[in-house]
Amino acid sequence: MKVRLYEIFTSIEGEGILYGTKTLFVRLAGCPFKCYYCDTKESLPMSSGKEYQIDDAKKLIENNLIKNTYKVNFTGGDPLVQSDAVSELAKFVQQKKIMTYLESSCFDSVKFAQVLPYFDVVKIEFKTPDSEFVDQAHYSKLLENELQCLKLATDSGKITYIKIVVSSRTRLEQFKNLLKSIFDIPMKTQIAGFIIQPTYGIAEPDLKQLLDFYDAVHIYYKEVRIVPQLHKFIGAP
Repeated sequence: MKVRLYEIFTSIEGEGILYGTKTLFVRLAGCPFKCYYCDTKESLPMSSGKEYQIDDAKKLIENNLIKNTYKVNFTGGDPLVQSDAVSELAKFVQQKKIMTYLESSCFDSVKFAQVLPYFDVVKIEFKTPDSEFVDQAHYSKLLENELQCLKLATDSGKITYIKIVVSSRTRLEQFKNLLKSIFDIPMKTQIAGFIIQPTYGIAEPDLKQLLDFYDAVHIYYKEVRIVPQLHKFIGAP
């Protein structure tokens, strides 16, 4: 088995419910989609990065693990593109008694189910229609997969949280419709958080928009948080 990695490095987690933690990032190459605000466009092509035998990739992870690493974050690209390899690598990390963390767009619930047993923390990211992740004709299929991933994660008992990136282009009514779909799944007591993440450096939402998005989530889930990308402000990768 082989895996294509774009990069591997230690930094400070800048997003989500575990922001601020010392983290080893394993960035996989390849993502078939492209949000207009994507900040890792260089890792999207499947030809990016470098190909490794799976055992060599495990050694690379082991050699890069340093003292007091809180977790290993598998990110991308999108890890689901290389689900077989990701399962092997995450299982390897779990055997070392280090927390594993999946950062994915959840575009494929079958592949998500395949990798889920090897992750301790999962972020379920819901894309808004304005993200340009997919066109309007395919958005309903994307949402179907994201919702199924959420159900799989919460049913499995994994530490699960929801993230939605918002921008000045995000329409409040579309955001509210997305929330209705999400909270149709009876899992409010099973999620560890709900993060609204504003875009940075492109189409940034203003304070009024952020407060409106916050209030829309608060109707369903009180522990909502607006968390910008911390690493952008401290100069971390």
